[in-house]
Amino acid sequence: MLTVNDYHYKKVLVLGLAKSGVVAASLLHQLGAFVTVNDYKPFEENPDAQGLLEQGIKVVCGSHPVELLDEGFELIVKNPGIPYSNPLVQGAVELGIPILTEVELAYQISEADIIGITGTNGKTTTTTLIYEMLGKASRNPLIAGNIGTVASEVAQKATPDNTMVVELSSFQLMGINTFRPHIAIVTNLYEAHLDYHESWNEYACAKMNITKNQLETDYVIVNADQKELMELISFTKAKIIPFSTKNYLQEGASIRNGMLNFKGEDIISLDEIVLPGAHNLENILSATAAVKLLDVDNESICKVLTTFTGVKHRTQFVEEINGRKFYNDSKATNILAASSALNAFEEPVILLAGGLDRGNTFEDLIPALHGVKALILFGETAEKIEKAGTAAGIETILRVNNVEDAVPAAYEISNTGDVVLLSPACASWDQYRTFEVRGDIFIEAVHKLKKSS
Repeated sequence: MLTVNDYHYKKVLVLGLAKSGVVAASLLHQLGAFVTVNDYKPFEENPDAQGLLEQGIKVVCGSHPVELLDEGFELIVKNPGIPYSNPLVQGAVELGIPILTEVELAYQISEADIIGITGTNGKTTTTTLIYEMLGKASRNPLIAGNIGTVASEVAQKATPDNTMVVELSSFQLMGINTFRPHIAIVTNLYEAHLDYHESWNEYACAKMNITKNQLETDYVIVNADQKELMELISFTKAKIIPFSTKNYLQEGASIRNGMLNFKGEDIISLDEIVLPGAHNLENILSATAAVKLLDVDNESICKVLTTFTGVKHRTQFVEEINGRKFYNDSKATNILAASSALNAFEEPVILLAGGLDRGNTFEDLIPALHGVKALILFGETAEKIEKAGTAAGIETILRVNNVEDAVPAAYEISNTGDVVLLSPACASWDQYRTFEVRGDIFIEAVHKLKKSS
């Protein structure tokens, strides 16, 4: 861990706990800051806050009182999930107090180079692919960020022999100052999280923060099939490495004669790649570009691409039951992700969908629904998705209480050769705490069905 003196004797407020807040508070305390932690959960129900108090860190629980700002904080490290519309955050902005997220701390203390991955969809798969490819090449990778491992915790054990592979959300990237990955990736960019961001422009600018501090010696890997994204990224000082599933690129990653190609070098036949779906081809191209820039050998890349079948909850194959294949794509929390999953299959699909109602309609899902055999719907958006299904000409549409009930209902109307796909097109929070919980319940229901079949 690098020695950092920037926080010595500095008054810092850590706003919001969960895993990232706990790590950030402890790290800042270790770096000599005067830390106060503020979390909404009451102290008596808050073991994280209790543990920090035992370390000698001041804790304020039960609300986010604006009066805290009277204490003269010089910096706020904010949990990414707390929106900027929060009154305490708004007050800090008005006072000109810098607001960071813990990924900034991770960068400052890390002895390892960083590969940063962002985008609307495909971040986790791309991050995991890079991690696996570097691992096969014995490059000692560390995985961190929005993928579930706190970056500032992983960075504390990083050495110059490691490479940190970090998944980054727009929420995290809004709170950086000096963060500079050696290699940045923007997988794609579509409208998302507009309930958090005030506008498309704010969302796009947050994503572009990944390259704002990069230099001419750095790289940014970008989806060349998106013209608007290429225009947005044009300000960067880093060397742009494009990737495309549509056009051959002599100076990037693309497809040539059925082969995955990087800068004119054929690496592997598409027929040998086991990860399904055209959307995953984008992830594969960007991941391959990243590791080729680090001189990873083709053998290591091919070993991963011929064995890697997907990340849990992301078009994850679960089980085959009497000729029906079940896939868990619970991470598909928006229409685009669900559309991409549906387009990955040529077989008849029974789609399990529904979830939190964020106020949007589902007309944009209709093109992907053409050819879907049946819909099994649940959650707050069931009625809205049913309208889209009817408009797409789907004759069999059923409503059930939840994901657990959806699995046997789908099996009852399925035939040999069908795919049963959980790809909700919605967040999970109306019924489940996280999309992971929703996906795990689906997996359990499939295994239960197999035992009874």
